[in-house]
Amino acid sequence: MKEIKRTLTVSQKKDLAVDFFSRVVLILMSVICLFPFIHVFSKSISEESFVIANKVVLLPKGFSLNAYSKIFADSSILRSMFVTIVVTVSFTLIGMFLTVCSAYALSRRELKGRKIITFLILATMYFTAGTIPDYLLMSNLKMLDTWWCLILPLCFAPYNLLIMKNSFSSNIPDSLVESALIDGAGHFRILWSIVVPLSKPIMATIALFYAVGRWNTYSDALYYIKQRTDLRPLQLKLYYLVVAASESFQAEGGSVGVLTNPEVMKAACVMFATIPIICVYPFIQKYFVQGTMIGAVKG
Repeated sequence: MKEIKRTLTVSQKKDLAVDFFSRVVLILMSVICLFPFIHVFSKSISEESFVIANKVVLLPKGFSLNAYSKIFADSSILRSMFVTIVVTVSFTLIGMFLTVCSAYALSRRELKGRKIITFLILATMYFTAGTIPDYLLMSNLKMLDTWWCLILPLCFAPYNLLIMKNSFSSNIPDSLVESALIDGAGHFRILWSIVVPLSKPIMATIALFYAVGRWNTYSDALYYIKQRTDLRPLQLKLYYLVVAASESFQAEGGSVGVLTNPEVMKAACVMFATIPIICVYPFIQKYFVQGTMIGAVKG
């Protein structure tokens, strides 16, 4: 009995040591991930003289909200926020509709030629036309300076399709679909009443991918939106604010206290554009973790 107790005690000590080591590693990784965010936030609320001298690391020095006041002083910033929200929501809804429908169809074994279709979709991940052909296409379709040039071009992602297809193949039993077909249900009925309710984690994950990707993108708006400044999304608007701050600061010879330093303006713009996504993420974190694990299973 003493030897058994001793063995259990040693085993418990090993488990405690492993648990302690794992916690320390996770805490260090979390701190490493949070460090850039804290650093940028501290720069955004620090006085320009300390930022120029590279004295701001973790804690802000000389509290100042001049950079944020510069952002909100632009009356068109709320319009850009509205454009970004509308484009992000529309983009995500259209992308999810296309991805769910195509993933369900390609996950059904009775679909003829599904392997060829999957290969053709996969090939678009490696070969693209380029920026100039895309611009010419938008011009020929009369989509320049319109809402659609910000929504349609990237609303379908092959990578997201493959993840959702593997999830449907791995987690939706064929017997369940076959029984529904025997009962007279059509594929749209099966998709809406059976597949979608059983796939909430992976759908939340893909929706987050679409929303974050669209929220952070500004290059297509930079190319396609030229005349209608009222259609500039938030990211592009903040980009122009940073460029204007850099040019003005250089023109004034970098005099402190006259204009907002570009580094401070960049930090404030990053925080202003990141906070909305950070506010949304905690509500779908549970589904995001589950969906990531499900999508990793090979179908």
